Formats: sequence, structure tokens, C-alpha cells
Amino acid sequence: MSTVLLVVHLLVAIFLVALILLQRSGGGALDGLGGGSGAGSFLTARGTGNLLTRLTAIMATLFFLTSLSLSLYYKDHGNTVGQSILDQPVQQASAPADEAPAEPAAPAAPTAEK
Repeated sequence: MSTVLLVVHLLVAIFLVALILLQRSGGGALDGLGGGSGAGSFLTARGTGNLLTRLTAIMATLFFLTSLSLSLYYKDHGNTVGQSILDQPVQQASAPADEAPAEPAAPAAPTAEK
């Protein structure tokens, strides 16, 4: 299931980038990629703009939905090896019952060098 969802997510991302690049901008973008007048050869300029805008909105919605689906899927089915250390209980180091706790060593007295 995760592989299919991931492949769909990648395809949607690729198509979304292509649709954004095909839209007319001040610099022309890739509008003329189809040869001559680009996508305007089968649609009017207004129709092309409406079609690309609607397709971009649809692909953006699909991208968000697949992103949310992947995050929810991997939240439950994720790798348990990389769990956060904050999720693990705190372990207190305890001394064995038969030994007295060790006291810290006293610092050595300074020696006077001549």
C-alpha cells in the first residue's frame, strides 16, 4: 500500500511541476513548448488559462491529500528503530544493595614547585 501511495505522490508532484511551468507568465515559461503557439493551437487563450488553472488546482489538491495520507500511514507503520529518545522511559542508575555508594575522590593538594 505504501509503495502505491508513494508512486502516486511522485507522479502527482511531477505533473504539478509540469502544469505550473506550462502556465503563461511574464517570461513566457514553457508555454510554447508544444510548437508554435503552444497549447493555444486547440484552445483559445482564455480556455487554455482556465484549463491549466483548474488542472493545477486539482493536482495541488491531490498532492496535499497524498502528502497527508503518507504522513498518517507512516505515523502508524513507521520504522520503530528510529524512535525518539523522548518516548523512552527514564532509567535511573542504581547501586547494588550490598555496596555502599562511592564517594567522590578528594582533589589532590597543590604542590609547590620551585
